[in-house]
Amino acid sequence: MPESPPTDPAAPWEYTLYIPNDLRAVTVCRRTLRLILTMHGLIRLVDTAELVATELVSNAVRHTKGPAALRVRWTAGVLRIGAWDADPEPPEPPGRVQALVDAEEGRGLALVRACADVWGWQPLARGGNRGKYVWCDLVAA
Repeated sequence: MPESPPTDPAAPWEYTLYIPNDLRAVTVCRRTLRLILTMHGLIRLVDTAELVATELVSNAVRHTKGPAALRVRWTAGVLRIGAWDADPEPPEPPGRVQALVDAEEGRGLALVRACADVWGWQPLARGGNRGKYVWCDLVAA
């Protein structure tokens, strides 16, 4: 079996994983993300990437009734992780992590904001469904 040619580690790439509205999909996304980052030599970003992806995808699955998607993109030393869901309403603004330490819920976007270099959201339609895309960037040091 011939070896595949080495890939340029700086070359941009993107993956999208479409998921059902099922909490088990959060684990599938987290494990898939770990595999993607490992295969692309970005193991140093795995722990933080898994944390923010888990928060974004679990929000998409818990707070909407439709399909969702995890999108991971690498370009120019920046890893963008985002979750699309079928609810066009903006996400709740993140609180301060310190104020949420004892909270049972509502810490997700605060953790994303604390771990990511930048985050945001935008309206987005997929397959005829209106929704939103919530994303964050991790800059590789």
